[in-house]
Amino acid sequence: MPAIANQPDGLTSPKRYDEIDPRVEALVHDLIGQVADKWTMLLIEILHDHGEQRFTRIFKKIPGISQKMLTQTLRQMERNGLVHRTVHPVVPPRVEYRLTDLGESLGEAFCGVWTWAETHLEKVDTARRRFDDRAAG
Repeated sequence: MPAIANQPDGLTSPKRYDEIDPRVEALVHDLIGQVADKWTMLLIEILHDHGEQRFTRIFKKIPGISQKMLTQTLRQMERNGLVHRTVHPVVPPRVEYRLTDLGESLGEAFCGVWTWAETHLEKVDTARRRFDDRAAG
């Protein structure tokens, strides 16, 4: 399946795999793997909705996440330029996280998934019921 790329004339047309910069392909695969996990998407949503937050506040807003997973996810997001980490020189240290412009833009890109889900919720539910009924019977 060819990738879709914006062409110089402003049109979107298929682009052959041998024309795709392998670095772009690697980044897309890497980011999809990271962003598609539920913790990253929840963090983007929380930081978008509530602005800069301390680690403990974020932790309280995400049921089911462990401190270890929250730390790992925030570090990966920081590495990718999605989150900015601020350490305040107080005792004990106060650390706050906020979305960068890059993180905000990624969140906006994934808003389409939410819109699609709202639009097609009933169709997906119906398809699932039909499948489950066939599988059970």
